[in-house]
Amino acid sequence: DAQQTLVRAWEEREQLHSTGIGDGVALPHARNALVGLVEKPVIVFGRHLQGIPFGAIDNKPSQIFFLLIAPNVTQHLAILARLSRMLREPKLRQNLLAAEAPDKVLALIRDAEEKMMK
Repeated sequence: DAQQTLVRAWEEREQLHSTGIGDGVALPHARNALVGLVEKPVIVFGRHLQGIPFGAIDNKPSQIFFLLIAPNVTQHLAILARLSRMLREPKLRQNLLAAEAPDKVLALIRDAEEKMMK
């Protein structure tokens, strides 16, 4: 079952080392791409305004979560790198916490990606 495969992969990855990257951000993902499970990358955004202890490197609770599933290793690594780079920006993190609707979250991400391209 695909759902059990995903949960098991995420749990195994967290047991190796937390995907809490600090500054209130966590990027849960499997250790490797889950080939054959998805045809295109899937990224799920979530947030917890009070924060959840997630074993982040700075020991701060994680509030912003991007859950990643990718069909191949190249996309897996590229997306992780882009998200990590984008989320270093404090203003983006603040705006993601304050966003009131999914379309606002998508707009914030698109804007951040455009700024990275410049």
